[in-house]
Amino acid sequence: MQDQHNTRRIPLGLIASVSAALVTAGAGATWWVWNSSQPSQTTPPQTTTQAPTTSQPANPIQPSPKSAQPAAEESVNVYWVNNVNNRIEVVPSSVTLKKADKPSDILEGAFTSLLAGPVNPAFATTIPKGTKLKNVALEADGVHVDLSKEFTDGGGSASMTGRVAQVIYTASSLDPAAKVWISVEGKPLEVLGGEGLMLDQPITRETFEKNFNL
Repeated sequence: MQDQHNTRRIPLGLIASVSAALVTAGAGATWWVWNSSQPSQTTPPQTTTQAPTTSQPANPIQPSPKSAQPAAEESVNVYWVNNVNNRIEVVPSSVTLKKADKPSDILEGAFTSLLAGPVNPAFATTIPKGTKLKNVALEADGVHVDLSKEFTDGGGSASMTGRVAQVIYTASSLDPAAKVWISVEGKPLEVLGGEGLMLDQPITRETFEKNFNL
């Protein structure tokens, strides 16, 4: 009972003041602890993305010089002779040339191949070695072919007929109905060879087949 009389009483007002102070301090401490535990919130820098223009691609691909397109080409027939069933016939062979602006340039390329001789051993030529093309031209009256003097060298009638056929068919490779005029060193060829192969010009494929036999 003596202990109860010695108990000190704390005034209610003081208790209320201390409690308020503790509440305030506790709230501040709680706020500091919560904020210190959160990740730092910073405003990210703003970036501006520029859209590529439509006139030029974002990553243009430059063409490689090695990937350049090859030059355009075209094919034309040149004519050789061949033994078919024990008979000499004129046979075509296709050659590839660079694309030309003028038909005369195509024919010039064809005659260059013809006078160089056949590559395929199955074909032969009756045109004398060393014969050169002096000129080839497309005129209003037909195709004019001028050859060097070697064209008239040697050979019998079969050889003479064969070489004339090769020239006529090659000259008319762009137009099978074309009229062909043959000259040697600038002079019209009227008689070919010692046996006197007469050439009534102009000559077409049709008239050749009617008047000459290989």
